[in-house]
Amino acid sequence: MRKETLEHVEPLRPYESFDTRRQFLEYNGKVLRFFCLWDDSGSLFGERRELVLHYFLSDDTVEIKEILPENSGRDAKLFFLRRSKLPKYGPPGLHQPGQITDRSVLNVFGGLSNKQMYSYMLDKYKLGKIDQAFYKDSDLFLGATINVWGRKVVLCDCDEFTKSYYKTKYGIENFTSISYKPRPPPKIERKFPPYTGFGSEEDSLRSCLSLKPVPYQKFSKEDSYGNIGNILRFFARLITAKCADADRKFIISYFLNDGTLSVFEPIERNSGYTGGLFLKRSRVKKFGQEVFKSELSEYIKVQDLYVGAKVNVNGNLFVLLNADEYTLNYMEKNVDRFPFSSIELALQKLKEEESKSTKIRQVFSATDCNHTKMVDFNTFRDLLLDITVNRLTDQEILTIARHYRVPADMGSDGNLLIAQAQEKLKKNMFEHFDRLISSCVYEDRKKKNVLPSRDIKRLCKSHRFPLTDDLLENLLSRFEDSEGQINYKSFFLALNWRMNPMSELEALDYIKERCEDTWFGMPSPIPVKFVRYLDLLKDVYGLDQEGS
Repeated sequence: MRKETLEHVEPLRPYESFDTRRQFLEYNGKVLRFFCLWDDSGSLFGERRELVLHYFLSDDTVEIKEILPENSGRDAKLFFLRRSKLPKYGPPGLHQPGQITDRSVLNVFGGLSNKQMYSYMLDKYKLGKIDQAFYKDSDLFLGATINVWGRKVVLCDCDEFTKSYYKTKYGIENFTSISYKPRPPPKIERKFPPYTGFGSEEDSLRSCLSLKPVPYQKFSKEDSYGNIGNILRFFARLITAKCADADRKFIISYFLNDGTLSVFEPIERNSGYTGGLFLKRSRVKKFGQEVFKSELSEYIKVQDLYVGAKVNVNGNLFVLLNADEYTLNYMEKNVDRFPFSSIELALQKLKEEESKSTKIRQVFSATDCNHTKMVDFNTFRDLLLDITVNRLTDQEILTIARHYRVPADMGSDGNLLIAQAQEKLKKNMFEHFDRLISSCVYEDRKKKNVLPSRDIKRLCKSHRFPLTDDLLENLLSRFEDSEGQINYKSFFLALNWRMNPMSELEALDYIKERCEDTWFGMPSPIPVKFVRYLDLLKDVYGLDQEGS
C-alpha cells in the first residue's frame, strides 16, 4: 500500500533513495579471490609479477596484493592496490569540485515568513552528470584482462568459493585455469676445468667445489669391530705374447674399504724374475681413458673382479684363474654385487638347455665309467662349457661346482692349520689363553660356552692375537657349527701350544714362506676336486639315476 501511495504522490522535490545496507548485510565477509598475472617483461627491466585480486561483494571494492618470490630484491609491500573501486577506463581525468556527486541540486530557495526555512530542489533529469564505470563481479572471469590503472592484468585462476559463486549466480561451468607460473630457468651445466695432473683427481676437484676445500673421504665403513679391511684375493696369470712371461703368476688383492688394488708376484727360484711387489696398493683406473679431462676417471671396481674375468692393470692384462676361500664365500654371500656367484642364476642358465636333458645325462654317464656319480672338476667344466655353448662364465661354473662338490676329508688339513697357528704363536711367545677364555666367558651372557665367530675374532684382535686374518678365518671356519657358533674353550685349548702341542711342521717351502704375509699359502689351481653331477641333474632337470 505504501508503494502504491508513493507512486501516485508528486512530492514538492524529487525523492531518491540509495539503499546500500541491503547489499552489505547480504554479502558482508564474502570475497572473490582471483590469481592474476601482470606481464611487464616488454618494458625495460620489467618482469612477470604474480598478483592476488580480492573483490569484496559487500561494496564492490577491489584490493590487489603481490606475491613476492624468494630473493626477488623487492621491498615487501602490504598492498599492490589499496581497497577501492576500480574504474574500467582508468586513470580518469581530473574533475571540478562538485562534479562527482550522488545528487544534482537544481535550486535552493527559502520561505517568506519570519521563520525562514531554506530548502533545495534536485535535478530530476540529472543533466550534466558524469557517469563512471567501475568493475563489477560480472566483469571478472578467467581469461579476462582488466585495466588496473594502466596495467594489463590477466585473471588466471580462482579459489573454490569464487567458482561456486559464479556457478550459482551466473551458471558458469567452465573454470579452466591459465598457466601463469613462469617456466623454470634453463639448468646451466656446471663445467669443471680439466685435470692438471697434480695430486689425485678427487683432491683437485675439491678446489672447484668450494672456497674452502674439504678433504676427500677415502675410506668407507665396510668392516665392523675395527678391522683393517676385508680383502679379496685372486690368483691371476699375465696375458702376453712374450714366451718368457707367459707362465708368470700373480696375486691380485682388492681392498674393500677404499677400493684400492695391489699386485704381488710370488718368488720362484731360477725363474729369472725377482718377484715381490708388482704394484703397490693404489686405485687403478680402467684402461683407455683420457688423462687430462674434466670428468672423474672410472676405476676398477669390485664388480669387475671374478674368476675368468680379464683385468687390465696399467696396461698389463691379467686373467683371474682362482680365488681364495674367503673371497669365494664373500661373493656367494653378496650375490647382489656379484651376480656370477648366484647359484640360482647359474642353474637358470642350465635349465634353458632342458631340451638336451637326455643327451646331457648320457654324456655325464659316459664320462663316469666307474658309476661313482661324480666327475673331476676339469671334466665337469669342459662338459658345462660344451652344453651351454660357453654361456656360463668360469665364476658360475665354480659356483655350481662348489655347491655340488664332494666333501673331502679335512682332518689332516685342520691339524695342519692348528700346527701352523701354534708355531706362529710360539714364535711370538703368546701365552695369554686364560685371559682370552675369561673374556669369552664374560661375553657369554647365556652361559652356553659358545660365541659367534665374529665375537671371537673381535676378542682375538683386542688381545693382539699374532695370527694373520686369513689363518684366523680358516681356523674359525673349522670350529664353526651349523649355526655359526664356536665352542671357545675347545678352540683356544686346541691352539694352546704348551698344553696341547702338535707335531712340528716340516720346513715351509721358500715360496710359501715369502708369501705368507700376503696370502697364507698358494691357491690351489683346482678349487674343487670332484663334483656330484647326478644331484645337479636331479635339481635342474629332475632326472633320476636311470635317466627317466
